[in-house]
Amino acid sequence: MSGGLFALFDDIAALARLAAASIDDVGAAAGRAGVKAAGVVIDDTAVTPQYVQGLAAKREIPVVKKIAYGSLRNKLLFILPAALLLSQFLPWLLTPLLMLGGTYLCYEGAEKIWEKLSGHGPEVEHPDVVADGKHPDEEAQLVAGAIRTDFILSAEIMVISLNEVASEPLLSRAAILVVVAIVITILVYGVVGIIVKMDDLGLAMAQRKSAASVRIGLGLVRAMPVVLKAIGAIGTLAMLWVGGHILLVGADDLGWHAPYQLVHHLEMLVPSSEALRWIVNTLASAVAGLAVGAVVVAIMHVVPRGKKSHAH
Repeated sequence: MSGGLFALFDDIAALARLAAASIDDVGAAAGRAGVKAAGVVIDDTAVTPQYVQGLAAKREIPVVKKIAYGSLRNKLLFILPAALLLSQFLPWLLTPLLMLGGTYLCYEGAEKIWEKLSGHGPEVEHPDVVADGKHPDEEAQLVAGAIRTDFILSAEIMVISLNEVASEPLLSRAAILVVVAIVITILVYGVVGIIVKMDDLGLAMAQRKSAASVRIGLGLVRAMPVVLKAIGAIGTLAMLWVGGHILLVGADDLGWHAPYQLVHHLEMLVPSSEALRWIVNTLASAVAGLAVGAVVVAIMHVVPRGKKSHAH
């Protein structure tokens, strides 16, 4: 009797170790997949704060929460099932779809640079939601627009992550992508929530009697516009880097080896430092992304403008 009981405990302990190892494997794989999607994550973090500019202070966090819930719903209910079905039955489509998403990222990054240089940036349109909670329909429209934008970025995050774990069994893929979806959503919208409330925190600290608190508070208020600009610039660079890298690797996988071989050749020209070679690879990917993005921007914006001007 006691021997059977100890044997049962041994079996339970073995199963527990196996489950723990599986959880560790899922966590490690989710971490690797999330790192690959880092560029899109940064861009998602950079884009979202613009949707709460002009809102009443007490509505900022509730609106960010609504967008976060919508983002998680996008990932888990729509993108995840579609991505798993694709990887299970049409895995050969992953690389072309990933390259299509990479081209979109290159276009977005190049478009931001073109808008900055040309002064043709889009007007930010969203309603002001007043402090007493009026205009709920307008707030709903604002949230819906943000969730639609997030859908594109979330799809790219999930496809990049899926591509990293495509060789895993179906259930492992599903578990890894669920972890990626939840962790990245919490990370992105947690950071967004901190960013949008930082100026309010600064104002509150500036109203205290302590001289140190006033200095820190005013510093936070002055720093936030610089921080938002820096996040935007990093997001643009990240889009070009990630998009360009996806295109280089995808072209190599599909048989066009010359572009990525050139990048490897450039890496070999620097001293044998992994950090320096990573920088070279990143810069080369960003340049490739900018080149592809510039072509798409020309097709989408510059050429149509030229035709309109010629017609007049």
